[in-house]
Amino acid sequence: MPLLPWLITAEQELYRTRVFTLLGHRAQSQMNEAKQGSFVVLDAPDWVNVIALTPDNEVVMVRQFRHGSRQITLELPGGMCDPGEDFVVAGQRELREETGAVGTSTELIGVVEPNPAIQNNRCGTILVRDVTFGPQALDNNEEIEVELIPLDQIQTYIQRQQITHSLVVAAFYHALSYLK
Repeated sequence: MPLLPWLITAEQELYRTRVFTLLGHRAQSQMNEAKQGSFVVLDAPDWVNVIALTPDNEVVMVRQFRHGSRQITLELPGGMCDPGEDFVVAGQRELREETGAVGTSTELIGVVEPNPAIQNNRCGTILVRDVTFGPQALDNNEEIEVELIPLDQIQTYIQRQQITHSLVVAAFYHALSYLK
């Protein structure tokens, strides 16, 4: 018998923030009625990461403080998609806001599920080529430093744990596979 999805028999909002909503589910297996339980899900908007390349094949990266790890990290520009906003539009907006950069072409090159065990969102990776820079348009709570890194050095940065954000590493997997 093929594996079947569990049935959600009840759902309740447990807590709401500006970034996510915590939901409680009661669910039951369709394959074995004895298997049932309570589960939590983070209901979050989709996210986007942007791999923006300069004409010299440098990747536009950002350094910023992250409250979860309490560290300054080296990451890709990106963020949350607005309701109904697709990955390409969201990525162009986030790139422009965080770095001031705009490019000549933009395409979606990959999508991952950040943690399907407890989250219901996706994270898209877009590739933007031939970027040029204007002024940043940061949100009130953002302090971002832009850094350019040659594309051919990215794997070394990951191996040396200078880039550690898992969704950024996944984005580079898509990009390095796509750009071969």
